Amino acid sequence: MDPTELFFLGVDSRLSFKSSDVETASVDFGMLGKAKPRAVLHPASADDVARLVKAAYESANGFPVSARGHGHSINGQAQAVNGVVIQMSDSEGTRFGSGKPFLPQVKEKEKYVDVWGGELWIQVLKSTLEHGLAPKSWTDYLYLSVGGTLSNAGISGQAFHHGPQISNVHELEVVTGKGELLICSEEKNSELFHAVLGGLGQFGIITRARIALEAAPQKVRWIRVLYSDFSTFTRDQEYLISLHAQPGSQKFDYVEGFVIVNDGPTNTWRSSFFSPRNPVKINSLGAPAADGGVLYCLEITKNYDGSTASDIIDKEVNSLLKKLDFIPGSAFTTDLPYEEFLDRVHKAELRLRSKGVWDVPHPWLNLFVPKSRIADFDKGVFKGILGNQANGPILIYPMNKNKWDRRSSVVIPDEEVFYLVALLRSALNTGEEIDTLEYLENQNRQILRFCDEAGIIVKQYLPHHTRQQEWVDHFGDKWGQFYQRKMEFDPRHILATGQLIFEPSFTSSTMPL
Repeated sequence: MDPTELFFLGVDSRLSFKSSDVETASVDFGMLGKAKPRAVLHPASADDVARLVKAAYESANGFPVSARGHGHSINGQAQAVNGVVIQMSDSEGTRFGSGKPFLPQVKEKEKYVDVWGGELWIQVLKSTLEHGLAPKSWTDYLYLSVGGTLSNAGISGQAFHHGPQISNVHELEVVTGKGELLICSEEKNSELFHAVLGGLGQFGIITRARIALEAAPQKVRWIRVLYSDFSTFTRDQEYLISLHAQPGSQKFDYVEGFVIVNDGPTNTWRSSFFSPRNPVKINSLGAPAADGGVLYCLEITKNYDGSTASDIIDKEVNSLLKKLDFIPGSAFTTDLPYEEFLDRVHKAELRLRSKGVWDVPHPWLNLFVPKSRIADFDKGVFKGILGNQANGPILIYPMNKNKWDRRSSVVIPDEEVFYLVALLRSALNTGEEIDTLEYLENQNRQILRFCDEAGIIVKQYLPHHTRQQEWVDHFGDKWGQFYQRKMEFDPRHILATGQLIFEPSFTSSTMPL
């Protein structure tokens, strides 16, 4: 592509060739590779996005286009080599001067909010709380864009009950790979609607999303309990998510868990919970020796309003806790505002930034593991490959398949219950081999190889594959539908080329197939 072509797109006043913009768009949170675009678009409207994509679609030479939110991808999924990156979050020169073409618009009676695709979830939360409302389903980290999480799934501890974020969307406004600006929903352009949700950016760029809301609680009772036996830990987790259809008084509102392997500097960022209100060290509990040197922590919450009598909350929580088989004396509890709980990871981020261990490579590995093989995964990975030398937090919690819509593009295990296992690693300059990027990437490959050899059919969440055959295997029986949707909505393979799923039709062979 001749760069001068970009000046004739009608959006040149918001098209940046500045080295600082190009450099920012060349990297992401993963910091595992750099890929420079030719330019960065700061859109002031959905029409700007559509105009750019249409120009790419109609151009004889063509060029790739990728939407970038907060840049939190791991493997360059939002990069566009020699193309244009659309900076959907924190753009310059927009109407409000704050990186968004329009502010969140809350409809209290209908209980939904319309938001710009580049809006961050933290701002969605703040805007909806002003009306006593909030989205139903979240991610653990709120400084992610709406369009970014909806292009993947969006999961956290509420997913067992409400499903992922993509199960809580009423309507989307999308720019397809042909430059068409379309509104889609269950009733209108439904094929595009389901394609885009979890579609990894392959079928369109989300410029507006209509998100379902519910009455927001004011407070959260946040509880953590410990286990030394993995089967007991998973049995209790699976019991708690089986209560999803029960009245609110008879279930928890959030169910997650994590593995405690060691106390490295990046492993304890989720453990601020225990301090200062609970300044007791885990190893001071006098707990039984952990199975294989590993402990497991169940993390649960009960939402309530400030007007709710404390004895009512105590009664509901205690009734549920009595049915669990955690280590006696290992229950830690704290109460805090709802917003503070949802934004808990950001505080940890600020601490890690202050120590210089946030802006480092992050070779994360996120897997969906079927319930029937989670014990084998524990034995082979947590107690085997990782041993007591884990780097970074390890999340593990189950979800209900019936809360996911198969019509979306997301691929999950074919079992009624499956687990997310998230190894959130950071490559640090500590001088220790286990903290190096090479070691961690090799360990990720070792984990995937173990699953393959053991016949554990895992699916990557936030997937990364480098060959099309690997993508075919990833999508399985969904590949035919995924391919047909690509041919319909992005026939020139313009969008999200950083995913390495399809080779752009306007280039020579630059990506492995």
